[in-house]
Amino acid sequence: MPYPGMYFLFFFILFMEGISSLYEKRPIQVFAVALKMLLGIIFVVSAVLKIIDMDSFEIYVYSYHFFSLNLSFLAARAAIILELILGIGLISNCFHKLMWWGSALMLIGYIALLLYAVFMGRTDNCHCFGDVLEFDPMESILKNILLIALLLLVYYAKGWRFRYQWIALLLVAVASAVAVFVVSPPDNFTPSYDETYDLQVPVFQEALQEPPLESFHLDEGKKVVGIFSSGCEYCKMTARKLSLMQSFYGFPESDIVYVFMGSEEGVETFYEESESTRYQYVIYDDIKRLLNMTNGVFPVLVFLEDGEVIHEYGMRNMKESEIEDFFSTN
Repeated sequence: MPYPGMYFLFFFILFMEGISSLYEKRPIQVFAVALKMLLGIIFVVSAVLKIIDMDSFEIYVYSYHFFSLNLSFLAARAAIILELILGIGLISNCFHKLMWWGSALMLIGYIALLLYAVFMGRTDNCHCFGDVLEFDPMESILKNILLIALLLLVYYAKGWRFRYQWIALLLVAVASAVAVFVVSPPDNFTPSYDETYDLQVPVFQEALQEPPLESFHLDEGKKVVGIFSSGCEYCKMTARKLSLMQSFYGFPESDIVYVFMGSEEGVETFYEESESTRYQYVIYDDIKRLLNMTNGVFPVLVFLEDGEVIHEYGMRNMKESEIEDFFSTN
């Protein structure tokens, strides 16, 4: 008895043969070029929206833990650059087979990643179109299958050729890479990656011995204190990064404390939007003292050992190797 896959292959071949015969008619060629341009525009728009939402996209890539944090910065930009090159290639109607197969393989790769996300039980936004259009993994899989179906319709399209097309392709690739890295350079490529010293240590250490922080015994053993404003977007992303690293490296949740400037409602929204683990927290009522503690800067992450400040980070200079070492050593 034939396998179901054989029926699928048979009908697929018939479908492609039918498409091939249609391409003998000029109006179909015009339609194919227009459809390729539409697919190219979708890829370019997707890339631009990822750039706009780069910080969140980087964290999404890092959340799979296939790469370190610094390599996730590069992987996120590599995906965007690839989308730009393929999108511009489809719009130009040059290098038809190269762009077709590149686009198909990219979409298949995305589907494989999203199937893994579904297997892991994830339902968060895949950042295909940044935060403008949110898709969960299953929705994004269906969207990518639709795009592959549209690609199949243009498989037999005739691409344009010109004398210096390979030079043009190289220029597009270089321009795309330069544009992405100039518009949104990775954090570890910028001066902000250097150690920050916004925390006023004497004020902070004094506060550790007084209410409301004294009840957490932050001067005993290794502790992490996140000082956030509940409405601060960078604070939410910092909390998400810290939460991922804590889960990756097995640091006890009970040894992490969030200190908030804000309200209970704001804190609830913070946890929901940041997707951070719900660590123990306190809302610091003495706002003037809290601002003095951080020199008016949010977020501030403080890594303590027996009350001594070992590391201090902001959102852009979290060093995974140092944090892993802190979490790992007794």
